[in-house]
Amino acid sequence: MKEKIIKLLKFLAFLALGILLFWLVYRGQDIERIKSILKNDVNYLWIWISLFLGLLSHISRTLRWNLMIEPLGTKPRTLNTFLAVMVGYLMNLALPRMGEISRCGVLARYEKISFTKLIGTVVTERIIDVIMLLILTFIVIVTQFGKIIQFLNNNPEISAKINSIAFSPVAISVIVIIIIVLYLLRKRIKKSAAFSKVNSILSKFGEGLRTIKNMKNKWAFIGHSVFIWIMYYLMLYVVFFSFDFTSGLPAIAGLTTFVLASFGMVAPVQGGIGTWHFMAVQALVVYGIDKSDGLIFAFLAHTSMTFMMIVIGILSLLALPFINRRTS
Repeated sequence: MKEKIIKLLKFLAFLALGILLFWLVYRGQDIERIKSILKNDVNYLWIWISLFLGLLSHISRTLRWNLMIEPLGTKPRTLNTFLAVMVGYLMNLALPRMGEISRCGVLARYEKISFTKLIGTVVTERIIDVIMLLILTFIVIVTQFGKIIQFLNNNPEISAKINSIAFSPVAISVIVIIIIVLYLLRKRIKKSAAFSKVNSILSKFGEGLRTIKNMKNKWAFIGHSVFIWIMYYLMLYVVFFSFDFTSGLPAIAGLTTFVLASFGMVAPVQGGIGTWHFMAVQALVVYGIDKSDGLIFAFLAHTSMTFMMIVIGILSLLALPFINRRTS
């Protein structure tokens, strides 16, 4: 009961934070103008193309996850893996970072795979995703250095935050103290029952992390990893063609917007509500897009992506028991 209350409080706190950020981003905007543009001046064909590209990325993520699971000695049904992935996206909208745990729980239940090992594969996935995002970030910094500097100049609070994280004496001191304490107490820690339990869990966890090394088709894994992020980028970029004010922007402007908005998803709020919008709008501003127009773009792009994940996520949650009724 206590855990449920804590989860509910976390959900409400993150939701409230997201709504607050969303309100701060959109306060003072002409709502009637936004409604008029969304009703009369949007080519929604590109929105449907964007959602299709997003669906392709989710299918590719499903196939990549199956490649990672096979070295564990089991081959889950692709449909179950896809439904688990989509349930994970849905859960992320309810509580940040809950999606990874949820999709592992779903697949562990219906495919009888070790939950801990699955968590290891998902952590490996996340490491690969971070690497892909860093590669794209590097491309943007090298090719759009002036725009990035302009972005930071327009948002000094972000520059200050980066500096405070990178050079915080408190954070560095805490890390050093923890390392020293662990070193001094290492013998006592190794003899404890808690250490044995954690070591057992980490052993299974490590087996999940080692799946790439034991993977039969590494090139397929690399191909899916690249394809997923290309689809992510195109999913946002094609939305540019839905509006007259963004349709003339170059592809690199789409990549810059995508990368900066992706960092907005890191914030601990459901689906990047508010933070994603802010980063996307500020990215468009450095390419000469009026802030009010950027807000309309961000609203439609984010809402369409979120709506798709909600619909497919709920359908997946409902479909799982029926699809597995004979084997569960």
